[in-house]
Amino acid sequence: MASSMSVLLLLCMAAVASAQLSPTFYDTSCPNALSTIKRAVTAAVNKENRMGASLLRLHFHDCFVQGCDASVLLADTATFTGEQGALPNVRSLRGFDVIANIKSQVEAICKQTVSCADILAVAARDSVVALGGPSWTVPLGRRDSTTASLSLANSDLPPPFFNLTNLITAFGNKGFTATEMVTLSGAHTIGQAQCQNFRDHIYNDTNINPRFAASLKANCPRPAGSGDSNLAPLDTTTPYTFDNAYYSNLLSQKGLLHSDQVLFNGGSTDNTVRNFASNAAAFGSAFAAAMVKMGNLSPLTGSQGQIRLTCSKVN
Repeated sequence: MASSMSVLLLLCMAAVASAQLSPTFYDTSCPNALSTIKRAVTAAVNKENRMGASLLRLHFHDCFVQGCDASVLLADTATFTGEQGALPNVRSLRGFDVIANIKSQVEAICKQTVSCADILAVAARDSVVALGGPSWTVPLGRRDSTTASLSLANSDLPPPFFNLTNLITAFGNKGFTATEMVTLSGAHTIGQAQCQNFRDHIYNDTNINPRFAASLKANCPRPAGSGDSNLAPLDTTTPYTFDNAYYSNLLSQKGLLHSDQVLFNGGSTDNTVRNFASNAAAFGSAFAAAMVKMGNLSPLTGSQGQIRLTCSKVN
């Protein structure tokens, strides 16, 4: 009995060990992987500043569904339904071509070694750095899924109309505290949103700066279906710099989305917003830690999943 228990314990320890991600995972198998990804991301962001936010969002929309497994990259086929058609993703997720380009470059130096899930995680970090934000060490060794979940993408990704309680619950379901939710929301210091996602906030909410609301209405007409895809920056102060201006905007009631402004609206997260607005270093370190935690959401490791040859389809 003792012997069988020892074997069971060893097996459990081995399982835990295999599930651990490591920043040195490719040091031997593909030593130039990270530098290749960084070069490609920097070039893409330099070509189009908005791309940094798009790549960061891809990683978030991947991890928040099945876990960080690159399921978001799988395209629909006649026999397979992916997540790109989910309401939070359709006609808004972008950067797939950049990830495909990075994957082809990495495949050229290390055949079927570096996963698309790891490329997403590293590209998110490199995008933030390229726009002046903090860096962090990315644990590696994720593998790619052979499945996707349209239903989970629709149910688990927090929409722009969520209130504070909804947001705390949605992030809590993924293991994040309310403070970490506010921290990750700071990703909205870069990027843009479509009129259809902030129309209700600028026309119907009262917790918005009147001049700010008026400035947005010209490009976002009130009738639904009119100008739905017109864009506005999530951070009007420094839209292409990763900084803490997002939180200062909230103090001035200049959050673009309803789900942004509820973070500073007389509720339990007000003090966190004040802290990040006044302390850029505190936000930077908190964001880096929260991104590492997000990157650890249910990764496939060991012999789970596969290493895709092309990120958009299963081998």
